[in-house]
Amino acid sequence: MEIERKWMVTGWPEADLPLEKEQLMRQGYVTVRPTVRIREEAETGGRTEYVLCFKSVSRDSGLSRKEIELSIPKDKFEELEDLIGLPLIKKVRKTYRLPDGLFLEVNRVDEGLPTEFWYAEVEFGTTDQARNWDPASCGLDGYLSDDVTSQPDSSMGAYWAATRLSGKEA
Repeated sequence: MEIERKWMVTGWPEADLPLEKEQLMRQGYVTVRPTVRIREEAETGGRTEYVLCFKSVSRDSGLSRKEIELSIPKDKFEELEDLIGLPLIKKVRKTYRLPDGLFLEVNRVDEGLPTEFWYAEVEFGTTDQARNWDPASCGLDGYLSDDVTSQPDSSMGAYWAATRLSGKEA
């Protein structure tokens, strides 16, 4: 089960947070209803992984949903990328450790394109923890002020449909 909150942000956080990892990602969608996604995750100074992901419809006002991730070989990723036949979304993700032990994932999406944007997510162990977590507890209340967790049009699948499908069947 994936339990997370999401915020629209501008830039990397200015707070002094330890950087855990940085990744360059490319992701695309076989379908957005239900969500079936592929993603290449290249860790800076590390290895590259290829992931096939299935996601259920959001529950709890967007806080949680079932998520199944499977590692796949590079050649299967490339076959699925070819099957999709559209430019994949490019992301830079930096993951920071928060003082309370949680992780803040900040993403810069499609850098340099007119549709470029930034968002941040924090994953939680329970929906109660997600509902009760206050960004001010980590000094991030100004940075994490635009909570879009419950807005369905703020998903990466919705962004894919809006920027890649151009009226094609989702």
